[in-house]
Amino acid sequence: MNALSEWNNFYVIVGSATGALIGLQFVSLTLIAQRLARDSQPLQNASSAFATPTIIHFSSVLLVSGILSAPWRAVTNAAIAWGILGACGVVYQLIVLRRMTRQTAYHPVFEDWAFHFVVPIAAYATLAISAPFAHGHARGALFAVASAVLALLFSGIHNAWDAVTYQIFTVRPREREETG
Repeated sequence: MNALSEWNNFYVIVGSATGALIGLQFVSLTLIAQRLARDSQPLQNASSAFATPTIIHFSSVLLVSGILSAPWRAVTNAAIAWGILGACGVVYQLIVLRRMTRQTAYHPVFEDWAFHFVVPIAAYATLAISAPFAHGHARGALFAVASAVLALLFSGIHNAWDAVTYQIFTVRPREREETG
């Protein structure tokens, strides 16, 4: 029995949930998009620092789910794919860090740094680091990948919820005061 086949249900569930969350994220961003037109540049910079990475994390989870649901004969080829994704994710998170520090629309707090930078970069690093170990230690590597995928998924859920609640409880009341 292939080590990957034991994980098939896990990745079908995680991939399906992530696909639905990507759709919901697009709906919520569409509803919020009117604000981007008003105060364009600062909000667009904040969006590239906070909203776009959430979609990238969800997409990464969906991609890993697809990779690990494919009928590979051995875990090694899948490990190459998830390792490349992990390395690209680490680089992307460094870009996100730069965007977070340069945007001026919002001052990130500890929770933002944790869920928008620390958790995702740790997850992507786990993907990258676990790949070389997959050949000799497939079981451990696959648990590391599952942990990284769940970290990205829950980080994305947190960030999407945080964005919606910020719009509802901070931006909308501020707009009412300005037009009131």
